[in-house]
Parts: sequence; structure tokens; C-alpha cells
Amino acid sequence: MDGPPARTGSDASGRANRVAVAVLIGVALAAAAPVLSGCRSDGGTAEAASPAPSPSAAEASAGSLRPDVHRPDGLGHRSGDPVPCTPEMLRFHAGAAGQPAGRMLLSVTNYSDRPCDFAAQPYPLLHFGDGRRPAIGAIEASRPRAAVTLAPDRTAYAGITTSAAPGTPAATPRTRGKISQFGVALATGTEPTQVGLDSGAPVRLDPRAARVTHWQSRRADALKW
Repeated sequence: MDGPPARTGSDASGRANRVAVAVLIGVALAAAAPVLSGCRSDGGTAEAASPAPSPSAAEASAGSLRPDVHRPDGLGHRSGDPVPCTPEMLRFHAGAAGQPAGRMLLSVTNYSDRPCDFAAQPYPLLHFGDGRRPAIGAIEASRPRAAVTLAPDRTAYAGITTSAAPGTPAATPRTRGKISQFGVALATGTEPTQVGLDSGAPVRLDPRAARVTHWQSRRADALKW
């Protein structure tokens, strides 16, 4: 029997060429795959998709663009709500009122950047003497309809009766002393802030007659009692 025809050198060479061409095409397609995947069917270049923002990041971004959103300050208050006034937020001034006689005027100005109020303690707790004496009483008739709220740079006033009217039993010379400063507490149980008189000149004080008004938003209201 005759065996299979012997392969010639030209057949082997053609097969090797076809294999080489196939390898080259495969390499070219692999190199072009990233480029082709970035092309759109309309001839444009596809843009890489941005990762979706997390819910917390989206909420924070929205809050920064909405001025009506109030964030807690860590004390249970929103940023737009007033907080209780503290000595660190205020500048204190005190001095003789001139008229009527026997009156002093205490004023506090809010120099912080947020509003505060006197809702928790509606009148100043004034301490005269060595600090062991209790705070003087308040003139309850002076209570305003609503607690005073101080916006930044606004001032509140309290009138202080330092002596009884002339001719009354309490107006005796031996009960009067002189003061050039006194303690002001804004809440029960807190350390009084020492406030000196603006003029530096001592003022006569009768501890038995001394009283203070509730905080007022107007100077005239603090001195009419």
C-alpha cells in the first residue's frame, strides 16, 4: 500500500505563517481592548462613572446649602436658638442712676456671636458684702411679660434700689454702708462675678432696703420701679 504523501517544505512554511498571523492578531486585539471599551457607539469617549456619594455625605452637603438647617451645639441647643446667658458672654457695667435718688443701674451687653436669654433666672442675684449674705430680693412687680433675650451686641438692664425713700423707717443713717463693687450671679449656685462701679466712687447702700428688678430690655423700664 502507498503511504500518505510526504509534506513538502512549502506546506510546512505556510502553516507556520498562518499560526504567526493568528498570534499577532490576538496580541493586537488584547492591546486594543482598553481603548475600545472606552469608546461609545456614537464615536465619543465614555466617561468614568463617579461613585455615588454616601447618604451621610449627601446630607452634610445639603445642610451646608440650606441656611434654615440648625445643627446641635452638643448641649441640646440648635445653632439658632438662644442659650442661657453666662458671664463669659457678657460685659458688665454698674453705676449710680442719678434720678431717682437711691438707685443704681446694672447693664449687661452680649458680646458673643449667638443669642442668649435670662429665662432660667429672670433677675440678677446680687450679693453685697463678704459674699456670705444671701442675694437681695427681687421686685416681683417688675417681671416682664416674656424673659429678655439678648441678640449679639444688645444690652439688658436691671435697676437696683440702694436705699429707702427719705422719711421711711428703713432710711436710717446707721443702716447704710458704702460699696464700690458687688457680686452678680446669673444662676443659683454659681460663683458671683465681681462688678465695680463705673465711676469708682462708692455708693451708699442700705441692705435692708436693697432690691433689684427683673432684667429689662429698656433702661427706662429698669429705673421706673
